[in-house]
Amino acid sequence: MYLEIVSPEATLFSGEVNAVAVPGVNGEFEMLTNHAPIVSILKKGHVKVAGNIQLDEAVEDKFTKSDKGVWLAINSGTLEMKDNKLIILAD
Repeated sequence: MYLEIVSPEATLFSGEVNAVAVPGVNGEFEMLTNHAPIVSILKKGHVKVAGNIQLDEAVEDKFTKSDKGVWLAINSGTLEMKDNKLIILAD
């Protein structure tokens, strides 16, 4: 699926990923390819992105790398998943 993470300052990431876990207001949940359409509010926590992630040097310091992917700390946000495209507006 295609993921785009946008902050007020810049687009932090855009590209193909395997899975994304987010801190929803009712608890953490994960989305995989062909997930049902969803719109959700996010709370403070980490956006966890799984896959072979290539980060731009300008935003690399905002992410924490792990052997399974990358994590991004957020204070709040919203997301929309539709037709295998996930857009996260993160603050």
